[in-house]
Amino acid sequence: MSYDLVVLAAGMGSRFGGLKQVEPVGPGGELIIEYSACDARKAGFERVVFVIRRDIEQAFRAAIGRRIEARMEVAYAFQEITDLPAPHAPVPGRTKPWGTGHAVLAAESVVRGPFAVINADDFYGAAAYRVLAEHFNLQATESRPARPVYSLVGYPLRQTLSEHGTVNRGVCLVDPSGRLEGIDEVLKIERTSRGRARAPFPQGQWRELSGDELVSMTCFGFSPEFMGQLRGRFSGFLEEHGTSETAEFYLPVAVGELLKAGYADMRVLKSGDEWFGMTYREDVPAARTALRRLIDQGAYPERL
Repeated sequence: MSYDLVVLAAGMGSRFGGLKQVEPVGPGGELIIEYSACDARKAGFERVVFVIRRDIEQAFRAAIGRRIEARMEVAYAFQEITDLPAPHAPVPGRTKPWGTGHAVLAAESVVRGPFAVINADDFYGAAAYRVLAEHFNLQATESRPARPVYSLVGYPLRQTLSEHGTVNRGVCLVDPSGRLEGIDEVLKIERTSRGRARAPFPQGQWRELSGDELVSMTCFGFSPEFMGQLRGRFSGFLEEHGTSETAEFYLPVAVGELLKAGYADMRVLKSGDEWFGMTYREDVPAARTALRRLIDQGAYPERL
């Protein structure tokens, strides 16, 4: 069985100050997405589906796509703010994308079977793709469940904090069997001491966090029927927000709604590998150091 890797790559990092996807992190100028593609291919993913904006297609293909095309099959899907289901019409003056849920929907006509969803500028580690592939294989061999079972790779909160500013994270609410009950979106999380963190409550008090909480970093595994469910969620979202210039349809929120309504289950998987990303430009040296450490440990060759 083969799988697609859907890579969300349409956005610009406003806090980062530029297109994070083209920031070199490897000793040979490799990008984070090159390591992700390498890890995914080894785990059984045969094709990368990049979700981008059509206006950056040529530049993206030249800067990123050609690097991945040298290693595995590549396809493209385009997230456009005017791509809305009837009877909804484009919003005059809207320039903001419709969010990560809409980005995944843009790949609906391109994906061919089970697929994972990741961010282009996050490093998830090889184990993430292995546990996703194992989940897909298990679902293929088991009898068809009453409702689809999706998956999410969670990471300890302390691994995902930045030394250079606050972060927003989706804290996973997990039952004893490893089933996701919901995702609690926690905003403006800041590191405190010894891996702990805190976030402000609206009333001005602080929510203390141990750092052990599992958080979602947009590393999901879905079967094809998810697209139909997501499309239904998006239609409902547009009924309420279809005239807004700023509202966004977020993938984790859509997943949470499906779970709450009983339309799907989701297993929370653990990778055992380190996650790192580049929320701020000041995070780049730490990302390069982390890659250097993995290369020295033999996880990757000196040059991919």
